[in-house]
Amino acid sequence: MDNELRTFQIWDYVVFSCLFVVSSGIGIFFAVKERKNATSKEFLVGGRQMTCGPVALSLTASFMSAVTVLGAPSDVYRFGASFVIFGVAYTAVVIFTAEVFLPVFYRSGITSTYEYLELRFCKGVRIAATIIYMIQTILYTGVVVFAPALALNQVTGFNLWGSIFATGIVCTFYCTLGGLKAVVWTDAFQMVVMVVGFLTVLVQGASQTGGVMAVWQTAVKGQRMDVFDFDPDPLRRHTFWTISIGGTFTWLGVYAVNQSTIQRCIACKTETHARLALYFNLLGLLVILVCAVLSGLMMYAFYESCDPWTGRSVQAPDQLMPYFVMDILGPYPGLPGLFVACAFSGTLSTVAASINALATVTYEDFVGQCCPNISNQAASWISKGLCIVFGISCTSMAIAASYMGGIVQAALSIHGMCGGPMLGVFSLGILFPCTTSKGAAGGLILGIALSFWVGIGAFFHPAGPLSTHPLHLSVEGCPGNTSAINTTITPFTDSTVSPTSGSVLAESWYSISYLYYSAVGFISTVIAGLVITFLTGCADAKEVKPGLIRPVCDLFCFCSKRLRKLCWCGVDHEKNTLIGTSDS
Repeated sequence: MDNELRTFQIWDYVVFSCLFVVSSGIGIFFAVKERKNATSKEFLVGGRQMTCGPVALSLTASFMSAVTVLGAPSDVYRFGASFVIFGVAYTAVVIFTAEVFLPVFYRSGITSTYEYLELRFCKGVRIAATIIYMIQTILYTGVVVFAPALALNQVTGFNLWGSIFATGIVCTFYCTLGGLKAVVWTDAFQMVVMVVGFLTVLVQGASQTGGVMAVWQTAVKGQRMDVFDFDPDPLRRHTFWTISIGGTFTWLGVYAVNQSTIQRCIACKTETHARLALYFNLLGLLVILVCAVLSGLMMYAFYESCDPWTGRSVQAPDQLMPYFVMDILGPYPGLPGLFVACAFSGTLSTVAASINALATVTYEDFVGQCCPNISNQAASWISKGLCIVFGISCTSMAIAASYMGGIVQAALSIHGMCGGPMLGVFSLGILFPCTTSKGAAGGLILGIALSFWVGIGAFFHPAGPLSTHPLHLSVEGCPGNTSAINTTITPFTDSTVSPTSGSVLAESWYSISYLYYSAVGFISTVIAGLVITFLTGCADAKEVKPGLIRPVCDLFCFCSKRLRKLCWCGVDHEKNTLIGTSDS
C-alpha cells in the first residue's frame, strides 16, 4: 500500500476534530443551562434526576475504552473468537450489580460509594478504600489515554502529544463546566460515534474480504472459530471458564462497586430507572462486543497470508487495528478520521467519567468530612476545582506512561488487581451481616497483598505459549517473500521481560490467567474477613442497619423464613429501613 495513505489527510483531521468540538459544546450547554442550580449535588450527581436512556449509553461508552476498541479485535486476530464469551460475563455482572449491589447503594442515599463502608464498618476502611480507588483510577486513566494515542501515532502518524493534551484538556473542560450531566450526555454522543466507526470498518472490511461468509470460512480454516474450550486449567489464558468466571469477577470489581459506575446509577431519578440503565447498557455492551469480535475476524481474513505483526510492519498488537483501518479506509478521505474518533470516543468517555468520579470521592470523603458547613456555592466551586486538578493529574500520568516502557502492561493489570479486593470488602458488608470492621480491614489488606503478588509476579515471569495458546499466523503471501519453507509461524513476542524461569511459582502461581487476578483478590478478602470476624467476635446484630445489607437469600423467593433468619445473622430483616445520609 502507498505510504501516503498511512498518514492522516486534512479531512481526517476535520472529522476527528468534530468529536472534540461537539464534546466541548455539550459541556458549555450544560454550564449555561444549570448556572442557576450551582450546587455540589447538581454538579456531582446531576441533581439525581437523570433518566435511564442517556445513563445506559454513558455506562457503555465509558466501559468500552479505547483499549477495548483497539485491543479486543487484536485479541480475536491472535487468539480466536473466544473473546465473545465475555458476553456471558457481562450478563452476569449486570444482573448481580442491578439486583444485589445497586439497591443497597441507591436506597442508602450516598454520593460516594465508599461512604457505604463507613456506614457499615468504620471511617478507616472508607479512607483506605478511597485512597486505593484514587491511585488505581489515576494510573489506569493515564494509560487509557497514552496506549491508544501511541498505537495510532505509530501507524497513522497522528500526533502523539497533540492527541494526549487534546484529550486531557477537552475532558477537563466539559467535566468542569457541565458536571455529571455533561459527562453523561457527552458519553451518549461518543457511544454513537463508536458504533458508527465500528460499522464503517465492518462494512468496508466485508467488502474487501469477499463478504461475511468468506470471512467465516477463513476464520474456521484458521481455527479462529474454536470458541468453546472447556479446559478447567486455570493457567490457560482464555477458556470458557476463565472468561465466564474470571471475567465476571474482573468486571464486577469495575461495575458493581466502582464509583464511576455507581455514581451514574444513583444519579437516576428512581431506582427503577437505575436498574433499567444497567440492563439497557448490557445491550450496548453486547453490540460493541460483537462489533469488536467481527472486526478481529475480518482483520484475520484480510491478513490471512500476510500477517503484519509477524512481518514486523507493526511493533505491537494494539497497532493491528489502526493498521487494518488505514489499509481498508485509507483511500477514502475522512473515514480513517472517523475510526480514530471512534477509538478516542472510548478514551474521552473513560477519562471524563474517571475525572468526575475522582472529584466526587475527594469532595465527599475528604473535603466534606473536614469542612461540613461549606456553602452550596463554595462546594460547587471546590468540585469544579477538583475536576481541574484530576484532569491535570490524569494527563500527567499519560505523559509519565510514555517513559514506563513495559510497566504500561502492569499498570493496565492494576484495575483487576484492585477490583477484586474492593469487590470483596463491599461483599463482606452487603452479603455477610456478621462481618466486623476488623474483618473488613484485615480481609482488604490480605486481598490486596495476594492479588498484587500474583499480578506483579506474572509481569516479571509471563506465561509461555503453552498457557496463552496463540494461534498460527502466516507471512507466506507477503510481497517479496520467496522462501520455499513453510512460513506459517507463531509471531515474535514483544515482551520486555524474561520468560518463565521454570520455578514452581512461575509455572503455576504466576502463570494463572490474568482474568483470575480479581477472583484471587475477592476470595482471599472474603475468606480472611470472615475468619478474622469469627476469631474476634461477630458484629452486634443491633448495630447493623438492615438497609445496609442484602444477603443472597433475599434474591430467592423460595427461601424459608428460617433460612432468611439464619442468613441475616440476627439482624431484623422484617424492617425496611432506609439509611439517611447527608446530601451536601
